Amino acid sequence: METMRLDKWLWVARFYKGRSLAVTEIKRGRVQVNGRNAKPARDVVPGDLITIKKTDPPMHVEVLGMAATRGPASVAQTLYKETAQSRAAREQALEQRRLAPEPAHTIRDGRPTKRNRRKIQRFHQH
Repeated sequence: METMRLDKWLWVARFYKGRSLAVTEIKRGRVQVNGRNAKPARDVVPGDLITIKKTDPPMHVEVLGMAATRGPASVAQTLYKETAQSRAAREQALEQRRLAPEPAHTIRDGRPTKRNRRKIQRFHQH
């Protein structure tokens, strides 16, 4: 097997849970092949560079091979190799999130409930 449809390859390589989800993401422009937007039926060959905008920052992978069927994750990981720049960007983003966490994550209770709001209003009225 030398070529494979892009949507099928993304599914076999376990980037998406289903082919229909892969097709949707491709049509939304979140998957590029060799720097260009692609269609789901585009054939990918070993050596193609695929950009997947599933996370921030996007993941850049090089196609290494094809598989006839979807198999375990250990087999799927042999079908591609993440570029060094992509790996470094993801690690840097992870470090930035660790050093400056999202402020909303520290809020445990959230907004007051209707009952709590009434108690607060009663407290302020007296």
